[in-house]
Amino acid sequence: MILDKLENLEDYELGGLFPRAIEFLRDNDLMSLPQCKIKVLGNDLVVNIQDFTGKEEKDCRMETHRDFADIQIVLGGGEEQMGWKAADDCKEILTPYNEEKDVEFYSDKADTFVTVHSGQAAIFFPTDAHQPGIAPGQKYRKIIVKVKVR
Repeated sequence: MILDKLENLEDYELGGLFPRAIEFLRDNDLMSLPQCKIKVLGNDLVVNIQDFTGKEEKDCRMETHRDFADIQIVLGGGEEQMGWKAADDCKEILTPYNEEKDVEFYSDKADTFVTVHSGQAAIFFPTDAHQPGIAPGQKYRKIIVKVKVR
């Protein structure tokens, strides 16, 4: 997992499709784009733009992905708590792996919580189970970039 300011993501030497994802984030006014899903490079690099309402922790599930990394970005003055746990340590499968959506959900609890402030990004790799969306009642812009890594 990586947590940093959005403008610092270019400093990381991430290979594959990450440079293209970071280029998209840098070159677009993310607050002015409409809510939508943008296929930047087919299904291999997809940007989801949402006007989001945060949820209670109990309503946010722990999830993992096998083929994609998530770049989760909070914008518009909000902040979001995101839970983390090593994917290998998740044992309580809630919803089995869905290959089409590349997601598996767990009832396991997070080991660690981080606060992602407006203008920050959290990157979760397939080795990271994560529990995003914890921000009871808060409204903010959220960008989720799905980056194929396998």
